Amino acid sequence: MKFIQKLQKAQLNNNSLLCVGLDVDPARLPQHLRSMSNSVVQFNRRLIEATYDLACAYKLNLSFYEALGERGWQSLQQTLAYVPAGIITIGDGKRGDIGNSSERYAKAIFNGFGFDATTVHPYMGYDSIEPFLRYEDRGTFLLVLTSNEGSSDFQRITFGGKPFYQKVVHAAVRWNTRKNVGLVVGATHPEELQPIRKLAAEMPILIPGIGKQGGDLESAVRYGCNKKGLLAIINASRSILYASSGKDFATAARKEATRLRNKIVRYQEQFFD
Repeated sequence: MKFIQKLQKAQLNNNSLLCVGLDVDPARLPQHLRSMSNSVVQFNRRLIEATYDLACAYKLNLSFYEALGERGWQSLQQTLAYVPAGIITIGDGKRGDIGNSSERYAKAIFNGFGFDATTVHPYMGYDSIEPFLRYEDRGTFLLVLTSNEGSSDFQRITFGGKPFYQKVVHAAVRWNTRKNVGLVVGATHPEELQPIRKLAAEMPILIPGIGKQGGDLESAVRYGCNKKGLLAIINASRSILYASSGKDFATAARKEATRLRNKIVRYQEQFFD
């Protein structure tokens, strides 16, 4: 099954565009978990059990696990084992290097850990991305216009009358011959999201920045989806993970995930047939 088919199936099965970001800071874990040797895994397990029917995807930012050394890699593998089949997993590593290095990155993320998708930066060009694209059943999301404040430092620089991020979109469309390329566009850029979707009408768009970063959820749904109201992957991390710091953290996470999922569905019903 091609990646885009698996994504659409997950979104339809759970009636959800919500992606839960499992970017876990051990210092913010509930107090009763911190003494456990596998505290991150136990936290993630409870979060997944509480939200799997509300999400189309889980995104794990690899830095949060790499920072923990060998224990972090083990936590990553064990966490992925708890994600039910049919739910998309995204290894958010923002890789991209010369060809032979990218080959190893792709092999590690797709074969080693078994992620369904990953994120890459396009700065080094096609040969740094092509090794990821060989995996026709996996998704590769190119950074286009990110949600951080410094995104304007380079992504909006104009060349030939067009900002750099638009050139990345055009390149991504050309490279999408296997229908496994997606884009990353922050919800903090609602005005740019609509023209980006027009350029990439049937490509998945990963949209971070909802919740603590203040991204606009209504615009993310309205302009991030294709004409069928799908293919937007709307990520929320801290607002769900840390909805409570107590023993009720999983219940609170489910409550927040439900609120977000239901709000997304209302916007889908409003803007799409």
